[in-house]
Amino acid sequence: MTLDGYFEGNQNWDLSFHNLIWGPELEKLSIEQLQSADYLVFGRVTYEGMAAYWTNAAETAEQEVAKLMNSIPKIVFSKTLKTADWNNTTIISDNASEEILKLKEQGGKDMYVFGSANLSETFINDNLFDEYRIGIAPVILGNGRPLFQQGIASNNLSLVSTQPLTSGGVILKYSNNKNQPG
Repeated sequence: MTLDGYFEGNQNWDLSFHNLIWGPELEKLSIEQLQSADYLVFGRVTYEGMAAYWTNAAETAEQEVAKLMNSIPKIVFSKTLKTADWNNTTIISDNASEEILKLKEQGGKDMYVFGSANLSETFINDNLFDEYRIGIAPVILGNGRPLFQQGIASNNLSLVSTQPLTSGGVILKYSNNKNQPG
């Protein structure tokens, strides 16, 4: 997201600032995260954009990321999507939080939510995120779609790590204090 809190511009997929921080460090981190994932989780809009990009990305410099994105099981939460052509995708139309809670209770590896602001807002309000990993691009966009909307549940987080990137971006990792034992 941008320094002023936007995860995209005023239009869906207005993500030009992402190119400012993408590079070998972020690619390595992406591969490590994807290798630890049991599921990738999306809302419909993010799913459609990601599917369009990654199913055609096999010939790019991001071949390893594309291979993982295309092979890992995906869950898309949507009340309107009827079919999903992206490999290993399951559509769930109701009770997003209940379904994620069931998967969390089964254990296993990680689940990653990419973007998906509306879905993320639901999961934040239902206290389902164990960890927040946020990439900050050194850009002040001035307007767009904020990742954290007004009215979401308040929560104090604990800083786990910071990773400055040579591109000027920073990766912040926070744990959710409400989901910590004891």
